[in-house]
Amino acid sequence: MSEPKYKRILLKLSGEALSTPTEVIDPSILDQYAAEIKKVHDLGVEVAIVIGGGNIFRGASAAKAGIDRVQGDYMGMLATVINGMAVQASLEKHGLYTRMMTAIKVEAVCEPFIRRRAMRHLEKGRIVIFGAGTGNPYFTTDSTASLRAIEIEADVVLKGTRVDGVYTADPEKDPTATRYTHLSFSEAIGKGLKIMDTTAFTLCQENNLPIIVFNMNKDGNLCDLVSGKDVGTLIS
Repeated sequence: MSEPKYKRILLKLSGEALSTPTEVIDPSILDQYAAEIKKVHDLGVEVAIVIGGGNIFRGASAAKAGIDRVQGDYMGMLATVINGMAVQASLEKHGLYTRMMTAIKVEAVCEPFIRRRAMRHLEKGRIVIFGAGTGNPYFTTDSTASLRAIEIEADVVLKGTRVDGVYTADPEKDPTATRYTHLSFSEAIGKGLKIMDTTAFTLCQENNLPIIVFNMNKDGNLCDLVSGKDVGTLIS
């Protein structure tokens, strides 16, 4: 196989993607994701991961439950740590070496985020999972993914979703929706596309870091993508 197009990637996964109607964290989904990530790692690609916490707790909706927004966001950060630990356990079951690093100290289960140490782990072939968001309220895990990708000098942010890219409308609701193959950051922001929040887009735009939105649930998609095949929607 030819050299992969990307040497170092930041994979953004949603917490909701790990859940089913009966399971908060479904072991079969974890196993599938770990198998896909292993294929890419075996190509020599350095992999960092940011995962959301929406399957457990969503800070933005905490106010509806009468919880202070800042407190709710910290609860959401802890939810990402739980998901990160689940992903870590699954990756290690597949024989991969991992490190989990968090923006708030949870030293019994993971390391604090230190940029140089994270980059060293990647250089040594370890998969690095970033938990607890940016460590600050009001910032999403999409913003975390963009920020961490810039900090570790990743080549691309890969946003894994349930659909195979960005569409003109919701393809699950509108059968006439068509997929964009490429969008500029200005177009993505101007069209109000809800794939990532504006902060995440702006960070990537200012640092010339491309984002690719793709279907993580389709076998082989991640491998095809890092090999340079036309998968998903490129935002650059």
